[in-house]
Amino acid sequence: MPLQYLQELRQAFNAKPSDLKKCTDLLLKLKLLLVEQNLLFPQENVPKDKLREAREVLEIGAFVSIRSRDLPAFDRYFAQLQTFYTDFVELERSEREYPIRGLNLIHLLTQNRIADFHITLESLDAEAILDNEYIKHPVNLERWLMEGSYSKVWNAREEAPAEEYKFFVNSLVGTIRNEIASCQETAYESLPLKDAATLLFFTNQSELLTFAQARAWEVNLSAGTIIFKRKDEEKMEIPKQRLISASLAYARELEQII
Repeated sequence: MPLQYLQELRQAFNAKPSDLKKCTDLLLKLKLLLVEQNLLFPQENVPKDKLREAREVLEIGAFVSIRSRDLPAFDRYFAQLQTFYTDFVELERSEREYPIRGLNLIHLLTQNRIADFHITLESLDAEAILDNEYIKHPVNLERWLMEGSYSKVWNAREEAPAEEYKFFVNSLVGTIRNEIASCQETAYESLPLKDAATLLFFTNQSELLTFAQARAWEVNLSAGTIIFKRKDEEKMEIPKQRLISASLAYARELEQII
């Protein structure tokens, strides 16, 4: 693998802010080289320095995909990294491994894949689950979600151990908002704007009004209230005549059989 490409990737990634376009272009070139050198899914007897370089390329790719909001790409990078994290124990642990594993755990939460979340968690060391800040963060999020402690999830945005974590926490907040909104529609006919904003974690009225419009809520600005439109219960009419005819026909068929 040309060291020049890897050095350029490091520089573009570590820039403030990262040069995402350049990173993406370099990652494409480097991944092609990894395929050519059988390093994308390496076998045994590969020199350690080559394994480290390949792992670093994929790890940077995982972070770039999150910063670029490309979640399918993150899934692919994480799947490719699994080989390096689990099959090559002779490699010293990468400092990026737990941040990426933590990002994957939060990603599973945003997809409501709770069973996969716990299966993935069980594959980690108990010490990491208890003490590693990158793993503890998604573990706490999952517990707060199960408890319904949504305010703690909201506050967790400021406690994220890495900038990339905030993207997923914001996604969780969006999911939580919709859950709370559905409960409001069921429990209340209307709410004061201020109370609705507080419950939905909105800090200003314009955000609340945009959200209300998307859910087709009726807003009365003069009264300062939101009115929730309830769907009328569908009346199901029983087709009595048709049921009677069907029953009679069935009875006749039984008589013929007997």
